[in-house]
Amino acid sequence: MAFQTIIHVRDVSTARVLVAALKAHGFHPLEGGDGGLPGVTGLKGTAISVPEEEAQDAAILAGDLLREMEQ
Repeated sequence: MAFQTIIHVRDVSTARVLVAALKAHGFHPLEGGDGGLPGVTGLKGTAISVPEEEAQDAAILAGDLLREMEQ
């Protein structure tokens, strides 16, 4: 199964909330033990990835949730 990164966030705690919210809405995001390293961030922050077939819808939800969280 191929995964696609849908969003990068700077704060690991925010990434955890987004992953939980995506799961609650029926998406299947990668978690630390699913191919990523927990707590390791890149230059752009923590990446959240979902299966390619879910990427478009999950990106919309993640973007909306992130905007609400940042207000």
